[in-house]
Amino acid sequence: MEKRIELEKRGRSHDQIRELNLDNCRSTNIVGLDDSFVNLESLSMINIGLTSLKGFPNLPNLKRLELSDNRISNGLNHLKGSVNLQYLNLCGNKIKDIETLEPLKELKKLEILDLFNCEVTEQPEYRKKVFDMLPELKFLDGYDRNDQEIEDDEEEDGGENDDDDIEDEDDDDEDDEGIDGADDDDDDDDEEVDEDDDEEDNEIGLSYLARDKIDEEDENNEFNPGDSEEDDDDIDEEDDFDDDEQQSADVSGGKTKAPAKGLKRKEPEDGQEDEEEEEEAE
Repeated sequence: MEKRIELEKRGRSHDQIRELNLDNCRSTNIVGLDDSFVNLESLSMINIGLTSLKGFPNLPNLKRLELSDNRISNGLNHLKGSVNLQYLNLCGNKIKDIETLEPLKELKKLEILDLFNCEVTEQPEYRKKVFDMLPELKFLDGYDRNDQEIEDDEEEDGGENDDDDIEDEDDDDEDDEGIDGADDDDDDDDEEVDEDDDEEDNEIGLSYLARDKIDEEDENNEFNPGDSEEDDDDIDEEDDFDDDEQQSADVSGGKTKAPAKGLKRKEPEDGQEDEEEEEEAE
């Protein structure tokens, strides 16, 4: 048990320990557990082979004690130093008669007691006698005086008082405030993300507009074989028109020339022809 206690401490001092689990460590008596564990609230020693509670320390803040599946038959008076004990589990022990439970009357805050698989539960009017002996007790073996079953959360809490509930509510309020603050931060982040998305959408929209404009210009400048032929016809018409204009200009300037097919001989006058004939006769 001593080695197990040192292992469970994990380097902490005794007054820092609030919960201690010594289940299955195997010891017939209490060893290594003393009054220095002043702040211990929950102690579990299930199935360790205990035959006696002799040497059980004074643990003024202890609220929950698990002692099931041991061989305890008496000596419950050694628990009187645990004045704030609210939950006690003695299931599967060797308790045979109701008188063995009388020392529990000293535990004024005890609210939950479990004695399953103990011979005492077979005694006549067992439940009525135990409730009468322990007037502060609320639940015995999972049921109240009216045979109403205990709720799971109440059994797990070990019957802790309202002060703990108030502390839990305060913790919940703080958690809610923390969550609200986190939600506000998330909202701010979402707004920033939305703004970034809007900017990206605008950029994408502008890029699409620019791309559409470029595509439109490319379509206007697209090559068409029919257009090329029409352009050639237009050029030929322009050349013919230029030639006509040039010929008109030559005529108006007096530069028009007859075709050079040969020079026509000039006919002589009548008197000149007779003179030539006389000269030939002489």
